[in-house]
Amino acid sequence: MATGSVEIIYRGVFQKTLAKNICRDIVFAARKRDKVGITFSRYSDSPERNGIPAKQFAVVADTDEEMEEYLSRYEPGNNDVTIVCDDTLCKGIESWGWNGVQPINSLLKENGTLLVTSERSPNGLIGDIHRKGAPYNLAIIKAPASFSGMWVFRDDHTDVRLLGAVAKVAPNVLTLDSLIAAINEPKKNDAKAASAKRGYDEVTSTPVGADQGNEAIPIKFELPHMSQMEECLVVRGEHVREEAPGWQGGYRPGRNPVFKKFSTRSARPVVNFDTCTKCSFCWLQCPDSVFNVAPDGYYDPDMEACCGCGICKEVCPVADCITMVGEEAFTDNQSQWELWKKDDKKYTEWLAEKQQSEVTRSHGLHHVGQYAEEIAAEEKRS
Repeated sequence: MATGSVEIIYRGVFQKTLAKNICRDIVFAARKRDKVGITFSRYSDSPERNGIPAKQFAVVADTDEEMEEYLSRYEPGNNDVTIVCDDTLCKGIESWGWNGVQPINSLLKENGTLLVTSERSPNGLIGDIHRKGAPYNLAIIKAPASFSGMWVFRDDHTDVRLLGAVAKVAPNVLTLDSLIAAINEPKKNDAKAASAKRGYDEVTSTPVGADQGNEAIPIKFELPHMSQMEECLVVRGEHVREEAPGWQGGYRPGRNPVFKKFSTRSARPVVNFDTCTKCSFCWLQCPDSVFNVAPDGYYDPDMEACCGCGICKEVCPVADCITMVGEEAFTDNQSQWELWKKDDKKYTEWLAEKQQSEVTRSHGLHHVGQYAEEIAAEEKRS
């Protein structure tokens, strides 16, 4: 059977158009080779939520019968390529099917290719990616995360650059000639064809061994069997707060222990407790109630509940008290307030280091001609 498939993992709403364009061109290119293709979507907890991990799949087959056989599963589990549109998703995605964290390479077949848009090194990304237990390849297209497809001047060609890379690493799914033919229909587009060729030429690939990567065991929860399910919706417990050692006199709102949101964020808030005035704006305005009230009145964001929306930074009246730092700068979800209370001088050093990775993400391009300028700058650097 010559069926091939591509899994696209993207940030919901922000990158929906990008994922759709990638899948569309895979299907159109398949038809240029007299193959059949189809694309379909999957979501995790909420398709409407900004930044939530979401998926699309594109499947290519020689015949309709092969296609039907392949589609008899909820999620294709042996994909030739998994495309990661935002490298902060490499840490894993949750809550996939309400079942904990799914490693980013979970549905990639052995010796398949994990294709990531990133400006980081392969070793840096491998440190975030859970061990697969089987060899695969890590391919990188040098680029920041793209939110193109939502606003004016939005076409930065990330879609065709990724597609060109797919043609290089998985020619059974997509060929460069068929991709360019699809790009040029119904109207010839020399700029996008050139970008697809750039993706084909510039993608780099690194083999990853079965025992390489993050050795942490992904969070996983046992789901009830059919015989254990009750006949109605049941919300158990009356807890409005959690008791924790060292938090006497503080307040930690009760949270669902099996629902985490940390893979939704691409950046997290870090707090300078030395300049915090305890005004409570962050605590009051956070849409997910992620701030715990510490015993001494400071506000500590719970990093397992935070989705990284950045509202806390926007409402904070103290300059630089809250900084949004890129998620790639962290390896855990530890309490910032507890770090500060343990050693405030060490925390100040930690804070200064993290603030060097402050991020300001842009949604697509800012002005006409920016894409051409970026290409020229890249060529000059190389």
